[in-house]
Amino acid sequence: MNPIKQESSMDTKEIGNLGEKIAQKYLRDRGYRILDENFHFRIPGSPQRAEIDIVAKKDDIVSFIEVKTLHNAEWSRIISPEEKVDFFKRKKIVKAAEFWLIKNKMSLDSKWDLRVLSIRLDDVSGKAKIRYLKNLSLY
Repeated sequence: MNPIKQESSMDTKEIGNLGEKIAQKYLRDRGYRILDENFHFRIPGSPQRAEIDIVAKKDDIVSFIEVKTLHNAEWSRIISPEEKVDFFKRKKIVKAAEFWLIKNKMSLDSKWDLRVLSIRLDDVSGKAKIRYLKNLSLY
């Protein structure tokens, strides 16, 4: 049974979890080593929390990857998954990334970047369309 074809009955959290599994396989198939997943960080002085879906490393670059998954039944025909990662979301990811580096005793001057792995699940074909956006800026 194809898990993507069954996703129309899944809730948002389950779709997100499926997207993260697809993303991890995609990254591993391309030579990335997964260092961490679902890393949570509370922004000091704020009730806001930030999460990094996947921290991965290839060569000497640590990538902090936001995974966005939508399916055809949603409004993904109007907006792409990566467009949901706006300025404020990227800003929170940067803070969490900096904390992750410090927590893991890595210099903030280490080579690191922000990336988005965008996944559209197709109800009909059962396939995932993946876009991997590298080197996102904060702005």
